[in-house]
Amino acid sequence: MSISNDSTGSEQEIPKYKRTDFSTDQDVRWCPGCGDYAILAAVQRLMPDLPVRKEDHVFISGIGCSSRFPYYMNTYGFHTIHGRAPAFASGLKGANPNAHVWVITGDGDALSIGGNHLIHLLRRNFNVTVLLFNNRIYGLTKGQYSPTSEVGKRTKSSPMGSLDHPFNPMSVAIGAGATFVARSYDVDAKHLTKMLRAAWEHKGTGFIEIYQNCNIFNDKAFANITDKQVRAGGQLRLEDGEPLTFDGGNKGIIFVDGRPTVGVVGENGVTADEGKFTSVNLSGAMADDFARHDTADPSPARAFSLAQLAPPDFPAPMGILRQVERDTYDDMMTAQVEEARAKKPADLKALLHAGYTWTVK
Repeated sequence: MSISNDSTGSEQEIPKYKRTDFSTDQDVRWCPGCGDYAILAAVQRLMPDLPVRKEDHVFISGIGCSSRFPYYMNTYGFHTIHGRAPAFASGLKGANPNAHVWVITGDGDALSIGGNHLIHLLRRNFNVTVLLFNNRIYGLTKGQYSPTSEVGKRTKSSPMGSLDHPFNPMSVAIGAGATFVARSYDVDAKHLTKMLRAAWEHKGTGFIEIYQNCNIFNDKAFANITDKQVRAGGQLRLEDGEPLTFDGGNKGIIFVDGRPTVGVVGENGVTADEGKFTSVNLSGAMADDFARHDTADPSPARAFSLAQLAPPDFPAPMGILRQVERDTYDDMMTAQVEEARAKKPADLKALLHAGYTWTVK
């Protein structure tokens, strides 16, 4: 048993939980091999380590495979309507500032019908945590292309290939003013858990894009990034204050005229490679020549630029892209309500009899 304080300063006793305390008796109804299982396991492993009563967690989802999540968490939860989970989360957080609110959504749910709700949640900076499962396909409705599917994707709804240019979820989040933006992927349990914890600890909207494999309708969509054989060269692991290096430190990101470029280590230090991976002479390594990551940069420009990196010319960023401080909407709203109450105490009877009234006979 441990003790923590809620937002009012009141002490609460926190039981010593186990992972099983956050599992329900519901059959988990995802396809065998689905990446959602790994994400669910990571969240359930994290829960006992958070200083929060399970009754104070709320999982809110929209529609899609990922949106079954609340059924499998032994906490409060809402399975809401397509794309509207951010709106429900905003209302709940505003009504109950002590609730720890999690939004579970997918690339279709969040970025198609729910796109408008997502961007306003991010810009308002409600203190909630958003997990966007990105599998680049509509899985629940059996394999139509989604807002993150690549151009030319052949699906049941695009038999000749999708013509749409895909959304980049992290770029959308940064463009909407998100204060915490990160990326991980389903089967990297250690990294994913680290991102989940960091997003939850962030004061404001914590947004994580999670690459999630749909092995039925879009298998190996991220194989060029997540497969064991290519991870070193396919991922740019972001660490605050550290050089932007990958491939064992042999390559990294440098900025030439403000644009990201792959740099390679050679005899004369790091030189630009025009975004193409090549073999290099590793003598004379100069890691300081690479750009250094700064999650707290007040300007979103560098983070937005890094969010655009993707194979085949660049590695995909993994980790916290941006983390800055800004007042949260729910805190500011609570302060306004308290100020209004202090100026004019509530009097329901006086309100009901104020102004123009009439009697119905």
